[in-house]
Amino acid sequence: MNKAVPAILLALFSIGASAAEHQIKMVNSGKDGIMAFEPAFLKVAKGDTVKFIKVDASHNSASVLVPAGAATWKGKMDEEVSIPLTTEGVYVYVCDPHKTMGMAGVIQVGNAVNLDAAKQESEKLSKSFVMNKDRLAKALAQVK
Repeated sequence: MNKAVPAILLALFSIGASAAEHQIKMVNSGKDGIMAFEPAFLKVAKGDTVKFIKVDASHNSASVLVPAGAATWKGKMDEEVSIPLTTEGVYVYVCDPHKTMGMAGVIQVGNAVNLDAAKQESEKLSKSFVMNKDRLAKALAQVK
């Protein structure tokens, strides 16, 4: 038997075992006001998964900006979705029906390699908000 095979399997298992699952709640009212994701900013490690949790009805999660090479996502209404994050950078996402109410958030995966693009997209997006206009700017201010 090839001794390299068990070593490879052990290495793959170790990578998978270290990945964490984080949760972001979709709420009508929370600590950041109405129509919000909690938390609005989340920093995770490359390979972690983020699960969007339905707390209140009529929400979804959809990416509006992802790093180059990363997969986009668009959850269905009232659907809890798990997003594996395997590409470093800044991800900006919204709740489609409540986007104009500023229901948006930011996830940082590892290094913020696309921070300038995220800031530009967030500025454009925030102009369409009728309330919570500073929500994305506050979330992006936490990117380090």
